[in-house]
Amino acid sequence: MPAVSSSVGSGAAGAAIFADSDSRKYRYFDPRGQRATHYEDVTVDVQPDPERYLIQNWIINFADGRGAYMKDYTHARSSNWHAFRAPDQEWERTHYQRQSKIETMVQSVIANGRKSGAPKSFDKAWIKILQTHLGAWKHAEFGLGTSLMQAQRYGYTQMINNATLTNSSYKLRLAQDITLYLAEIGMDIPGWNDELGKKAWLEDGVWQGTREAVETIMGTADYLEQYFAINIVFEPLVGELFRSGFLMQAAAANHDFITPPVISAAEADYERNLANTIDLMYLLAHDEKYAADNQKLFTSWLKKHRPLAEKAAKGLQPIWSQPHSKPVSFEDAQARSQERIGQILGELGLQG
Repeated sequence: MPAVSSSVGSGAAGAAIFADSDSRKYRYFDPRGQRATHYEDVTVDVQPDPERYLIQNWIINFADGRGAYMKDYTHARSSNWHAFRAPDQEWERTHYQRQSKIETMVQSVIANGRKSGAPKSFDKAWIKILQTHLGAWKHAEFGLGTSLMQAQRYGYTQMINNATLTNSSYKLRLAQDITLYLAEIGMDIPGWNDELGKKAWLEDGVWQGTREAVETIMGTADYLEQYFAINIVFEPLVGELFRSGFLMQAAAANHDFITPPVISAAEADYERNLANTIDLMYLLAHDEKYAADNQKLFTSWLKKHRPLAEKAAKGLQPIWSQPHSKPVSFEDAQARSQERIGQILGELGLQG
């Protein structure tokens, strides 16, 4: 393990040996592979850490003396917070590029669908489902995105913060996409009511379990608990259940070929977010010093959030019976979601 400036008590040139002390690259970290990726170069050690290079401690402190970033913002513990590298290797430029491509695709789908008169051919029962239930779902996505935005502030390293913030950005983009999508097709459908989604979210019993699960996550103080609860628990049991298990399965059978591509981007988003979350949680669950403590902590999070997610999923069951054409049953969709979370927990070595 190379020495760092804080361990030798000096920031002078040559006082400590770093990964690239003998080169002109000025890189102060050990890359995961043989060579550092662009993602690592622009992410690792961007966020300062007194235990690595800030020999004068935090440059800016809060009024109570606490530093800008503290390890106790989460109950999880790590022997090396800087070991995490997001599998999707997303950073500012790549994130903006990907979001731009998704938005271009979504807007093209909507514009081409409207140009061909597709919304007018939607089944009447399906139109009400879109107004009411897809309209309600955007509030769930917005709540989760807002939660992750708050969580991002407390991450101890830039790598964790990047993964959390891109996750938030995807959620907020989807909430916006749904809002704009419903507003645009609503212009082509007589009697369209944009208020049904909000009313359902606030008042319809079908959605109150989902509200409870989302608002519980939003009210959680531990930022890694929020990250865990969203991607390890809520998404497979509720998010994928509704998006993939209902909307993308039933839309075409009810003459709607626009909604699936609009929603499909969210499923690709989740695969990336899930990979990042599993990688981080696996490191913590198998940490050389704190593995047992972290596994116990994750189990407590699971016991807290899984019953709420399962209650939310059960509450959504009546939606599956509302379309005229029912290509998939709720039972089949839920069985797949249970299998999915089982696989996720299996990768982490946790018992559900």
